[in-house]
Amino acid sequence: MSNFWLGQDPLVLASASKIRSQILASAGIPHDIVPASVDERNLENSAQGQEGPAIALMLAQAKAESVSAQKPGRMVLGADQTLTIASQIFHKPGCRANARRQLLSLKGQAHRLNSALALVQGGTLLFATVISATLTMRNFSEAFLDNYLNAAGPDIFSSVGCYHIEGIGIHLFDKIDGDQFTIMGLPLIPLLDHFRNLGLIIR
Repeated sequence: MSNFWLGQDPLVLASASKIRSQILASAGIPHDIVPASVDERNLENSAQGQEGPAIALMLAQAKAESVSAQKPGRMVLGADQTLTIASQIFHKPGCRANARRQLLSLKGQAHRLNSALALVQGGTLLFATVISATLTMRNFSEAFLDNYLNAAGPDIFSSVGCYHIEGIGIHLFDKIDGDQFTIMGLPLIPLLDHFRNLGLIIR
């Protein structure tokens, strides 16, 4: 199945994210994709008062548990990401107008990306973690912003930060503190370490 993966079955990824799937594939982790169906905004509303990392972790676990109910014998990976400035939580913009407004509000400021994952099998939580990265956007011009939105296209409307750091989104930033996998939405290093502890990949 893979030169690294020792599991009998592929991992199940409870996400439709192409980037998360690409991260797993690049690391030699075979996986099936079964997107979770959960009401994220309703879950967030039920967690009022909690901070961004805790909300990301709650959503990742809810997604993994939802798909685990469909695939009870399989190991399911749920993942989620929140973007925060102080106590303010940002959401996926959904359209160009919202993306433009959101980027203007992030401009010149540092924000935190909180990336969480949860592994569930048979409804039991096996492992969960959340890691944060801090990114500082530069004071870009409005001409740059319009050019960026034209070049980035609608793909960024489903990104909480309105950017893909591995692409032209890198032009938005002055400073980045954190690893690339966390910024892309899947803290891969602790996940691989846990797989090694389980004997699912070669030590």
